[in-house]
Amino acid sequence: MGVTPGPTRRLVVDLNATAPSWALPAWGEGAIREAAPPNWDVYFVRDLTVSDGDGGASVSAETLNAAAQAEVYFGYGLTQRFFAAATQLRWVHTAAAGVASLLFPAMRASEVRLTNSAGVMDDTITEHVHAGIIYLLRGFDFAVRNQEQRHWDKVGFAAKDTPLRELTECRALIVGTGGIGSSIGWRLSALGVRCVGVRRRPELGAPRGFDRVVGPDRLDGELPAADIVVLTTPLTASTGTLLTADRLDCLPAGAIVVNVARGALLDESALIDRLQRGTLRGAVLDVFREEPLPPTSPLWALRQVLLTPHVAAISPRRFWERELELFLDNWVRYRRGDPLRNLVDKDAGY
Repeated sequence: MGVTPGPTRRLVVDLNATAPSWALPAWGEGAIREAAPPNWDVYFVRDLTVSDGDGGASVSAETLNAAAQAEVYFGYGLTQRFFAAATQLRWVHTAAAGVASLLFPAMRASEVRLTNSAGVMDDTITEHVHAGIIYLLRGFDFAVRNQEQRHWDKVGFAAKDTPLRELTECRALIVGTGGIGSSIGWRLSALGVRCVGVRRRPELGAPRGFDRVVGPDRLDGELPAADIVVLTTPLTASTGTLLTADRLDCLPAGAIVVNVARGALLDESALIDRLQRGTLRGAVLDVFREEPLPPTSPLWALRQVLLTPHVAAISPRRFWERELELFLDNWVRYRRGDPLRNLVDKDAGY
């Protein structure tokens, strides 16, 4: 006698992003279909979705129609409308690392499991951060300006007050030692930078490459010796604006500020003021309080700011390899009842 198939279970895949690099490629759709057991229906949403930030800013009619039978949802973030419609939902996997917008009250109070894509983008963002730091340490902002003006000028580079430095002269303070922060610190240390980390639980010890770690309560004491400050911590209720005006004033002259986490972690107005006054060397910014960054923002006109439009994680070829390895492995774990990788602590916010 044949085996009677169990009830059909549904996976909804909502990854047809408006930005081509963030849209699930055809080979990725094929990999998911191939991995689907016979009693699973996989529904691929064809309507476009937005991958910016945490995702989940809006939901299409097609996605809502697919929600009723969804047991698993794989997309960019999660909207409250989808969550309310998906009464059979048991697991959400977001292709983004941040989850702040997903932790609305109903989601937090539910038994729906949430996993994110922390770790998938570590190498990509690390390279972006390193490029930005070296850009400022080697004075490439001056070189770009001179090139635009067709001006041959060695004097600025060789002057007594030249801003040029080597990595081995620098000490980096990395606020947030999760996957991204740990990767940045490890690779910076390999280039001779002394790295100190700030982590919520310093008793867990220092990741490889770090001299040491401290708790958030000791952040202020570390700032005066930080030539480079890198923000990689998640935005949670307990973080808020971490790099305030007062804390920016604690940094040594010529310090570099890097933000690849969330714009709300940094007091942008205070940063602009200190860059204009010349008390800081420069900033590498990929995230902002308001995105898109308004054309009226003074940041656009500051030579010593390397500004990118929230693209530090883009890696069209490697992202999907890593993302699908994570999801497909977790899908097997989910079906077996095994612990999931990257399970989000809804109370901690990451």
